Amino acid sequence: MKGPVLLLLISLAAAAAQLQWIAESGRFVKEAAQGSWDMARAYNDMKDANYIGADKYFHARGNYDAAQRGRGGEWAAKVISDTREFGQMAGSSGRGREDSLADQRANEWGRSGNDPNHFRPNGLPSKY
Repeated sequence: MKGPVLLLLISLAAAAAQLQWIAESGRFVKEAAQGSWDMARAYNDMKDANYIGADKYFHARGNYDAAQRGRGGEWAAKVISDTREFGQMAGSSGRGREDSLADQRANEWGRSGNDPNHFRPNGLPSKY
């Protein structure tokens, strides 16, 4: 009787671990989707604002908002930011490269939970 009971307990523990992994995976995917939406919203706001000097603020804000969702949102923000900046830096030098590196610093600032308003330019409308 001990053998079957032990096997049943091990099976139950394995099933519980698998259910936990499935729940965490689902949460990660949801957070990633929400974080992607946060990044898109920040990008759209940046385009809508069309405000000189606000680029770094919107980078930091999008990454901040996405990372607040959890690990999935933080992951999405990093992937989106890295992809965008890699595309801009590929083959560029001088000011383009410097600007991309500055964007990445703003991205990391926001993703790390720091206040995006650190990059907010004076006069940017309060709706942003």
